[in-house]
Amino acid sequence: MNKAWVISVNMGYGHQRTAFPLKYLTPTGEIINANDYAGIPAKDRQIWEITRHGYEFVSDFKRTPLIGDLAFSFFDRFQKIFSFYPKRDLSKPNYQLKQVFSFIKKGWGRDLIEKLKNQNSKLKTNLPLISTFFTPAFMAEFFEYPGEIFCVICDADISRTWVSLNPRESKIKYFVPTSWAASRLKLYGIKEENIFLTGYPLPLDIIGDENLAILKNDLKNRLLNLDPQKQYFKQYQDLIDGRLGRLPEKSNHPLTLMFAVGGSGVQKEIAIKIVKSLAVKVWAEEIKVILVAGTKEKIKNYFEQKLAKLKLKNSSNVEIIFEKNIESYFQKFNLALRTTDILWTKPSELSFYTALGLPIIIAPTIGSQEDFNKKWLLRVGSGIPQESPTFTQQWLFDYLESGRFAEAAMQGFVETEKLGALKIKNIIEKCSG
Repeated sequence: MNKAWVISVNMGYGHQRTAFPLKYLTPTGEIINANDYAGIPAKDRQIWEITRHGYEFVSDFKRTPLIGDLAFSFFDRFQKIFSFYPKRDLSKPNYQLKQVFSFIKKGWGRDLIEKLKNQNSKLKTNLPLISTFFTPAFMAEFFEYPGEIFCVICDADISRTWVSLNPRESKIKYFVPTSWAASRLKLYGIKEENIFLTGYPLPLDIIGDENLAILKNDLKNRLLNLDPQKQYFKQYQDLIDGRLGRLPEKSNHPLTLMFAVGGSGVQKEIAIKIVKSLAVKVWAEEIKVILVAGTKEKIKNYFEQKLAKLKLKNSSNVEIIFEKNIESYFQKFNLALRTTDILWTKPSELSFYTALGLPIIIAPTIGSQEDFNKKWLLRVGSGIPQESPTFTQQWLFDYLESGRFAEAAMQGFVETEKLGALKIKNIIEKCSG
């Protein structure tokens, strides 16, 4: 069935990763990148490129001693999320939002929306539009897209920039991953009937159906690796049995740690510190390490060079995930997650993957939204702030023996929504029906 247009932007991985589980809703089976589609006007592309390169430059520059943090803090002020309390009216537009609309009023995005209108005419229906970034949703509303307009929130909390200039008059509806984000939208002036608390859209191919068959089977095997001394099992065996059923005698994979680098390539140095610390354990086949380079060949090459110096480049217990094509990367990443026991990453959209029963080791945050994602993970109980990467071999195995990672895994599984993609599908079908 033709259900919806799914719009994203290829700036970092977050918005594309959020869109990927929803691609099956589209009439073409493809996600449209608002900043990089066939026939995009040169002027529109230029505005998008300025935005993308600006963020990547500042994120990378942040690593520069002394002035890097200062420069990024200045940049981050424009996307800052203010404290939730005291509750007050936060509907006044901020500077960044006004800048976005100044470009839209000059025609930025008109071409994209007109193309979608023409496609609707060919299909003889006005399909709903789902955007995983706020700007295409604003464009759709401004240029009077005739179908329903939805925006998917991909952080635990959001800045004012995610909501239109006149929120109380806006027709944009929001799919939100957390109650925090839902409450924030109300403070920004969005009507309650335009807010759907769905949870984050996780890939269905690593969840299974509504019974969570695939996810539960993977989590059973994961818990065996995360609690080798049975410290967590001794206290919570009834919870495990009730939620998952009987566990197998032995895990179907070795203890596996994954480190995921962000889209701009920051924090790749942390990954090598981790591998260097765990080298003896890797050689002894006591742990497998997966380094996620994403689609960045430069990051892949960096990993390979560093692993060669550690004599680990050809080890079967160290894997680099890299694909030139973004969708191939997501597929490979999702498959690797099924036999991953611990995910180490900055608290980006990957924070919501804790719902799979993955404990998250939280790398340093980059940006205001990640500060709130970290806060959310800690509140759920499935996130653990990283200790020194240089001494990973010491503290990581202490945490394993205490059952702390097993506890975090179950907290993520029990406390967070797993069926966001299906809930979004059901809402869209009602709109299309």
